[in-house]
Amino acid sequence: MEKDKNQEPNGETLTVPLLPLRDIVLFPESVMPLFVGRARSMAALETSLKTARSTQDRLVALSVQKEATTEEPGPEDIHVVCTLGIIKTVMHLQNKMMKVLVLGKRRGRIKRFVGVKEWDKPLPPEVSTEPWLVEIEPFESVDDLNLEPKSDDEKKLKAVASLFAEYVRYSSRLQPEILEKIEKITDDERRMDIMSGYVQLKSKDKQALLSEPSLKKRLELFLKLLKTEVDILRMQKKVKGRFRQPNDLRAASNHHRMRQSAQDEMQEELRNELMELETRLNEKPLTEEAKERVKAELRKLRTMSPMSAEASVVRGYLDWMSNLPWQAYSEDRININEAENILNADHYGLEKVKDRILEHLAVQKLAEKLKGPILCLVGPPGVGKTSLAKSIARATGRDFVRLSLGGVRDEAEIRGHRRTYIGAMPGKIISSLKRCKTSNPVILLDEIDKMSHDFRGDPSSAMLEVLDPEQNDTFVDHYLDLDYDLSQILFICTANNLSGIPAPLLDRMEMIRISGYTDLEKMAIAKTYLIPKQLENNGLAEFESVDKRDKKGRRVQSTGAKVTFEDDSIRKVIENYTREAGVRNLERALGTCSRKAAISLLKRINEDIPADVAEKENESKEDVMAAKQKLRDQLEGRGLRITPKRVREFLGVEKYKHREQEKENKVGVTHGLAWTSVGGEVLITEVAVVPGKGKLTVTGKLGEVMQESAQAAMTYVRSRSPALGLAKDFYNRLDIHIHVPAGATPKDGPSAGITLATSLVSALTRVPVRHDVAMTGEITLRGQVMAIGGLKEKALAAHRQGILTVVIPAENEKDLEEVPLNIRNEMTFIPVENVDQVIKHALALEGSEVLLEDLSGSVVDIIDEISPEIKKDGNATEQEAPAGGVH
Repeated sequence: MEKDKNQEPNGETLTVPLLPLRDIVLFPESVMPLFVGRARSMAALETSLKTARSTQDRLVALSVQKEATTEEPGPEDIHVVCTLGIIKTVMHLQNKMMKVLVLGKRRGRIKRFVGVKEWDKPLPPEVSTEPWLVEIEPFESVDDLNLEPKSDDEKKLKAVASLFAEYVRYSSRLQPEILEKIEKITDDERRMDIMSGYVQLKSKDKQALLSEPSLKKRLELFLKLLKTEVDILRMQKKVKGRFRQPNDLRAASNHHRMRQSAQDEMQEELRNELMELETRLNEKPLTEEAKERVKAELRKLRTMSPMSAEASVVRGYLDWMSNLPWQAYSEDRININEAENILNADHYGLEKVKDRILEHLAVQKLAEKLKGPILCLVGPPGVGKTSLAKSIARATGRDFVRLSLGGVRDEAEIRGHRRTYIGAMPGKIISSLKRCKTSNPVILLDEIDKMSHDFRGDPSSAMLEVLDPEQNDTFVDHYLDLDYDLSQILFICTANNLSGIPAPLLDRMEMIRISGYTDLEKMAIAKTYLIPKQLENNGLAEFESVDKRDKKGRRVQSTGAKVTFEDDSIRKVIENYTREAGVRNLERALGTCSRKAAISLLKRINEDIPADVAEKENESKEDVMAAKQKLRDQLEGRGLRITPKRVREFLGVEKYKHREQEKENKVGVTHGLAWTSVGGEVLITEVAVVPGKGKLTVTGKLGEVMQESAQAAMTYVRSRSPALGLAKDFYNRLDIHIHVPAGATPKDGPSAGITLATSLVSALTRVPVRHDVAMTGEITLRGQVMAIGGLKEKALAAHRQGILTVVIPAENEKDLEEVPLNIRNEMTFIPVENVDQVIKHALALEGSEVLLEDLSGSVVDIIDEISPEIKKDGNATEQEAPAGGVH
């Protein structure tokens, strides 16, 4: 077989614009006209035309979509095997579309999608929309045909040629000259590609022919498909020939009458459907604007052909209009005491959130009409934000709808698509109202901080109108193109981190922070909610509902099997197997213990009931119930107590070891407090001092803000060097290394300022830091301590670590009310206004209240100890630094 002259060398790739096709497959050596209307597709054509050096370089990759209705196909929506084509002619039409004539050049394989920044050619200035760009690698066909005389492959090739000639004769759209053109081609692969392009096949069958590398298998598949098409053409010709006979004119007439009758029946069905649709719309309390739009669409629909594509679009629009809950509101069943009981029964703690919800319900009951508030529950994962929204809906008696916004990056998902697009639909908000059939549900906008944006728009900007009480009564969805009132909807948003929410959107929401739970709260939640739920889910709840009777038919009290958790076991799960602000992992661990307990119970009774008794078809329902009752009887009175030892057996090695309280003070080592999206953490800050030339090194994957805090702390220490007993030029003769352990974890924020300053002072003065003190606060160059956030979470982290003394900014003293009372009573909080006070409380001064400048062991002594030749007056000789630093 001849080699294709256009084939790229092995391994060579080519980056070209991509033109996705709908239900059309272009074969090599075939010419095809295409109508292009999508913005990115037209941008791909313009890019290829403007960047080509010659007409042969006007390349474009043509690949059929897996689903024709996909408007913005991604890598997973496009077939990998494509055709590399050359743009022959382009014509701009008046309807903002393009007509293009493309010649298929050769097969190719899409290796990956390429961004515009990775392309080695600049986009032409005329191209305003980012085109699809793909990297194409060669597609290698395998020539495994056996062309020996009288071989099977030779016979199949002749059969294909014969069938194709018959296909051309039967087809009214193909000219006989095509056969002469094909006979001149000696290359079998090219001949098959040209014939495949002429034969009318389904797009999936054509794609299968295009994607098959083996010529032998490709020949067999094409022969099978071609034979089917020729058989169909033969049958059609035979039927037409019969109707041409005079004796069959009556049959033809009957056929025509039957066809006309079917069409009349279809027309009648469509008229009835239209009347029903019009009746439903007339019953809806539409706005005046909506009524005018509906009348116009109905008039348009009556003049259209029922089978036209435009009629289908109009019917779909009117169907949406008739199914929306226009001015349909569910009645609020507001009982403050009942609502409070529901909230308390479903959730432990969360008093601020519950109070705010009860405030809204009270005002809603007193006021005739109140615009729904927009609440945003902010907190770490697993603290109950999503489940709280369900409880609010239950307390108000409204329908509940959850919309997940995580990963939403298209504005049309909020506002809907315009009807000019195929498969257009309303956005998530309007679609949810259709599902719940009321205009005042509770809508949970879950993970609102995880929306993103790209070239298709910014969905957070679309949310500005949705979440603005002054604007959302006239919300316009692109599909409806009408005002819709969203003001009575109770919107509840959830987020883990406010930094991912744009400021204008943040301004429209009322923030309610939900902090992490204390260990005591987790214990109460586990005993009240999680353990009963897991026992119920795993079939371990008490069988008190079993209707057990004795031989005389008298009811007998049934105690059933029971699984209980000891308090020490729950505490062990909390401390050694979970480390989180919420209770999600705690519930998983308790579920694992419950399932392991089920295995232990069944092994203990040595049940002899076949496991597949419920699956046998020949078993009656009575047999299955009897088997289950036997199992219940065997479990009767048996119990299992889950002890800490069993927890270790069920869950394996402890994931988290409780750090023992350090028993000695260390130089340069300070406990800081951090606030993360999953709660508070204790961070250790280390500072080492070695002889050098004044270099300050900061490690531990610290962010820009934290590095600036280290520089500010260093400047403060330099400014206070006389009071600290340090030489004026100590920083010129020492290298200082600041490190925050857990170097793989990113850390940032200003609240580590006083922690860094304390470690620096300790390392330079050789005065150790108290091991039982933690601290948090931002530092200024003047040594002032500024307020920080997340005090409750940080206090809980210190308490969890066994550190009961915490230094905090004086401005945060008011925030101590948020710390649980039992934690507050066990801990000591020291409010400070400047770093001097921090150092006084943090360094181990052994009870002495002398000034730091009176301390012995200043940096002068350190330098003398490291190298006697380094003097305080600055005269020094170079000497190799010792291994390791001074701690």
